[in-house]
Amino acid sequence: VQLQASGGGVVQAGGSLRLSCAASGNTFSSYGMGWFRQAPGKEREFVAAISWRGRNSNYADSVEGRFTVSRDNAKNMVYLQMNSLKPEDTAVYYCARARNQRATMVRSDFDSWGQGTLVTVSS
Repeated sequence: VQLQASGGGVVQAGGSLRLSCAASGNTFSSYGMGWFRQAPGKEREFVAAISWRGRNSNYADSVEGRFTVSRDNAKNMVYLQMNSLKPEDTAVYYCARARNQRATMVRSDFDSWGQGTLVTVSS
């Protein structure tokens, strides 16, 4: 599978952005999907994940209540709606496909990664 993330940009603190991830292939709907981020000088960290049918989702504590992950299996798309953005949300955001159907938060459960899209939140 190939994953293409988009939608990043520069936004002021308190603003919103919606990231999109387009997936190739006809098995997209069979797998959980996730979003990770990596800030300069830091490890890549889990942000959000959604199960194969979209019925279950998980979030990092740092984004819970501000970010929402969703998917459209008919379009092979997964989204990350980010509201109330903070400067500490600044990072390159990556979408990834899990090896299973779950909304897993474990990085090693993901086997396919997109190229990343940069989100910069100014104070």
